[in-house]
Amino acid sequence: MDARIQNARIAERIAQQPVGPRPAGPQPAQNAIGFQALLQDRLKVSGHAQTRLQSREIQLGKEEWERVLNGVERAAQKGAKESLVMLDDIALVVSIRNRTVITAVDKQHLKDNVFTNIDSAVIV
Repeated sequence: MDARIQNARIAERIAQQPVGPRPAGPQPAQNAIGFQALLQDRLKVSGHAQTRLQSREIQLGKEEWERVLNGVERAAQKGAKESLVMLDDIALVVSIRNRTVITAVDKQHLKDNVFTNIDSAVIV
């Protein structure tokens, strides 16, 4: 197992994936998780955020994660520490210093929600 993977749930899923040729055709959930693992050295997902992504059925593909990472990098350049990253109808609270997604909220749960302990917001 790759020593850079710090999220136990993601590492467990990677270990459970079969070795060998992949079946043809799109597999959005597995592709999202696979890409998530590739981002580990650039962006981590906390256990809490992973739970929220799963329970709220939020699936981000490669393009969406790249947009999030781009927003995180822009926030870091401006000196942000904790940022609200808005991606279409999804809100992610990200620790810019640690490059870690702290929580995720979908459109359905955004109404009447208050985000605290952030010093910036990035729309990607």
